[in-house]
Amino acid sequence: MSHRFYTALAAAPTVIPDIKAVSPKHGDLLRGRSPLTVAKELTNLGAPCLSVVTEAANFGGSPTLLQQISASVSVPLLRKDFIETSDDLAETLDLGASAVLLIAATLTQPTLGMLYEQALHLGLEPLVEVHTPEEMTFAAALGPRLLGINNRDILNLERDGAGPGLTQTLAPTRPPDALLISESGILSPADVRRARLAGADAVLVGTALWQASDMAVAYRELCATMQHYG
Repeated sequence: MSHRFYTALAAAPTVIPDIKAVSPKHGDLLRGRSPLTVAKELTNLGAPCLSVVTEAANFGGSPTLLQQISASVSVPLLRKDFIETSDDLAETLDLGASAVLLIAATLTQPTLGMLYEQALHLGLEPLVEVHTPEEMTFAAALGPRLLGINNRDILNLERDGAGPGLTQTLAPTRPPDALLISESGILSPADVRRARLAGADAVLVGTALWQASDMAVAYRELCATMQHYG
């Protein structure tokens, strides 16, 4: 099995840009920009991997976008969506992703365990996302190489205003061998610092980049902070 996404994160403390068209809280993020063009620009800036949101109803994504980005960049891609079935995993592989998000909050424990094992079997790297201590306990039992802490509540479509505080709370209970990604609510270099000092190996940032007056400058600032505390 290829571990391209894991390898990209393991090389150095990482900022993962999130290619996302719509925020349920903030609305349109593209403002006329092409997500495909932005994905290429971010990889040119040195992004070692990308996250691509394919959920359409709330986040404005599409499987087609993931396929287009996969054909246009060489870095490994994470598919972010509400993955629920084996067919979703097969589609994810066909679209060109290296990794797939599995959200503990939206799956029963048996289904999460099944999808985790099936993703491994297919050659996909499962990123198990948690938001509560109970979810962390179950996720840890799976022995994931990639673990995400969503600082915001995905069941409320991340409309709450939480920052990296949840990463600080849950990080001490992470599986010791897992790479930890702090997701959502990372809005500034100060947030990156908090997540990194809490033990995050990477931060996943979407809205803050898309809302920045200069995305390239914002991305470089977040990366510099992540590496400073490396």
